[in-house]
Amino acid sequence: MALLDGKRILVTGVLTDASLAFGVARHAQEQGAEVILTGAGRGLSLTRRTARKLPAEAAVLELDVTDATQVAAVRDELGARWGRVDGALHAIGFAPPSCLGGGFLDAPWEDVAVALQVSAYSLKTLADVVVPHMADGGSIVGLDFDNSTQAWPAYDWMGVAKAALESTSRYLARDLGPGGIRVNLVAAGPIKTLAAKSIPGFQQFEDVWDERSPLGWDVKADADAVARACIALLSDWFPKTTGEILHVDGGFHSVAT
Repeated sequence: MALLDGKRILVTGVLTDASLAFGVARHAQEQGAEVILTGAGRGLSLTRRTARKLPAEAAVLELDVTDATQVAAVRDELGARWGRVDGALHAIGFAPPSCLGGGFLDAPWEDVAVALQVSAYSLKTLADVVVPHMADGGSIVGLDFDNSTQAWPAYDWMGVAKAALESTSRYLARDLGPGGIRVNLVAAGPIKTLAAKSIPGFQQFEDVWDERSPLGWDVKADADAVARACIALLSDWFPKTTGEILHVDGGFHSVAT
């Protein structure tokens, strides 16, 4: 039996076939799951195009996590199509240009608020979408870049948002656990994706990661390792794991400078 045989998985964050979320969607299908993707805004057409590259073309629903109308519509559509959701991948993040690149003190609250809502609060928003369809339990997995204890060059308010994402996942794990719903994060090493290209100074991560990681790190090839970890957490093989951050970063996080 495949790891996700018969499961129904909602996957956010697919833009191109280089997206970490695309690898998760592909593996999910290969492991027996039925998959629906979501996309938003100008990226929606990219998501629809990329959906055709999966082993089986996936349906795409429009989900802007800042739009309550779309949130409700996707929740209702999942109920109508599936009736049951077994898992969801949160791969959503955005920060306005002022929040990245070294101008930490200059970013206005209006921009910081966008970064926090889209990149952290949206995990709770995704839970609002899928939890009503998880009467028999389920798994919510989010993609993270571990920022809770360090300040990274140029990452600025996105780092703050990721730290908030980590805290949000723990509180969701607390409140959803009694219903058999697990909430975990996968903290990935840097991967060359469309989203990564928008981060000023991303090259600085690339330059040091492979050198410092005990297992080494390839910013292209190791996306698959991240996807496999997500699939494991979406499966039934971690029935008593929640509120956890699983590092898939070659061991970088464990080694001092």
